[in-house]
Amino acid sequence: MSLTRAVIDAGNDGHYVDGAHYDHTYRSRRHDQRFYVEIARELRAARVLELGVGTGRVALALAKDGREVVGVDRMDSMLDRMRERLEKESRAVRARITLKRGDMRSVRVGQRFPLVIAPFNVFMHLYERSDIERALRTCVVHLAPRGRLVFDVSMPDVRAFVRDPDRFYKARPVRDPSDGKRYAYSEAFEYDASRQVQLVTSAFSELGRTDNAFVRPLSHRQFFPQELEALLHYNGLAIEHRWGDFDRGPLHLDCESQVVVARVRPRGR
Repeated sequence: MSLTRAVIDAGNDGHYVDGAHYDHTYRSRRHDQRFYVEIARELRAARVLELGVGTGRVALALAKDGREVVGVDRMDSMLDRMRERLEKESRAVRARITLKRGDMRSVRVGQRFPLVIAPFNVFMHLYERSDIERALRTCVVHLAPRGRLVFDVSMPDVRAFVRDPDRFYKARPVRDPSDGKRYAYSEAFEYDASRQVQLVTSAFSELGRTDNAFVRPLSHRQFFPQELEALLHYNGLAIEHRWGDFDRGPLHLDCESQVVVARVRPRGR
């Protein structure tokens, strides 16, 4: 089954149009926060560039640990929510965070950093080879000598790729933080093998009503481990570490994530 570019583009934005809802959905996700803070400590990285800062879940954890963070995102909805969150933080934390609207494929902030990060599947919004190459170039030009690029992407779940795209899989009801209403929630999965893009359509229907329902699409480019290594290699980067979770366990078929630490590859290697 083939996904059109228009459908993929809709899934590039749809998951992020409501910053408050996004925050509420991932409020309990903390294991990756701890990991990125640990990495920053190990690298003694006083300054961090975060691509895809979103609503600041990871950036705030880094700033509270004493790091200066430049956070980049192309979605105003995410940056607006991040600014709302910053207003509730201490003056010291607010002073450590700089936000910039920009596209990771082209943004330049005029600084180099000992640590560049792209947490929580940010690179999975790069759908074409040219997109990936441009984003990796952004990383390289912002890395200080001996700096590190650290990111995570999902491990492809081949079992999900063969699910019936017309079937919605029910999950537990969810609550909208803006008005407290509860919604029935389900997901459908559609995979385009030629593009290596999975479309996840989340469907919401207010409980007790039939006239308040909507969907939010999410398009994720899938990266297989050997492919990911090759993409990094041919764009001037070498993998230093690669783990299957944020506790630094090995890669395996059922792991949720590929967690990568990379550095600029010496010429000729």
